[in-house]
Amino acid sequence: MPDFSIWAGQLFIGLSSASILLMMGLGLAIVFGLMGVINMAHGELMTAGAYTAFLVQTLFTSQLSDVWQPYAILAALPVAFLVAAVLGWLMEISVIRFLYGRPLETLLATWGVSLIMQQGFRSLFGSNNVSVSTPDWLTGGVTLTPDLQLPTVRLFILGLVLVTLLGLFLVLYRSRTGLMIRAAIQNRGMSAACGVPTRRIDAITFALGSGLAGLAGCALSLIGSVGPSSGQNYIVDAFMVVVVGGVGNLAGAIVGAFGIGELQAGLEYLSSATMGKVLIFGLIIIFLQLRPAGLFPSRSRALD
Repeated sequence: MPDFSIWAGQLFIGLSSASILLMMGLGLAIVFGLMGVINMAHGELMTAGAYTAFLVQTLFTSQLSDVWQPYAILAALPVAFLVAAVLGWLMEISVIRFLYGRPLETLLATWGVSLIMQQGFRSLFGSNNVSVSTPDWLTGGVTLTPDLQLPTVRLFILGLVLVTLLGLFLVLYRSRTGLMIRAAIQNRGMSAACGVPTRRIDAITFALGSGLAGLAGCALSLIGSVGPSSGQNYIVDAFMVVVVGGVGNLAGAIVGAFGIGELQAGLEYLSSATMGKVLIFGLIIIFLQLRPAGLFPSRSRALD
């Protein structure tokens, strides 16, 4: 039974880590897979969301009574989404808009933006990491067996991912804006001819993907400290999720995130964190040799 508890605990840790990876991957799948933009600043948008959570909690601590302080993280979630979405929208109208159809140039331009944002974080918050305090109602855990306890904060992150997936589904498949986003992705020229404001839709789509990165950063702040270069630790994994799942396929991003998250947790348990990462890279290289288009190949504006 102890072996089962250890494996079950490791499986749960992999599941919660994959949840953060999924929120990063979904945003990246939208801006990279569907719009053809290689956004190297996606990790910094996640960091912006994490710093927003820190600022909101600091504001609650300094300005509000003790009654409201445990709920700072709930207020930080929509604020982190909005902050990252606004930053993404500004990036789209000032840089990305002029580079559509030139993915390598978007890579260089957004890499420059990521460096600027990292320096901005250092200037505003310093080089040292900051931490967001976990409220009392997220401490502790759910005890399943004497040897197995699921941390409440990670259960909260899993719930947040489910709500995010539901919200994204409603936006993309049950709203007029989502219909225009999908139309512009499939055929930009035809959509413009039919009256779809493609420039505005591009900005909205980029802001939506950026906002998801902000949510991921807010969730990440609950399980670790945040520094100016924290986004760099996740950007490669997020790209792996998109590539393995199939560029431009949101369902593929979901499967890819949970597959990579669980596999990485298992390999790290059997070896070490570094060796687990190396093994994951090796397995992904082998997988892409067999299926270059990923788990769920799809066609989009970026792939035409």
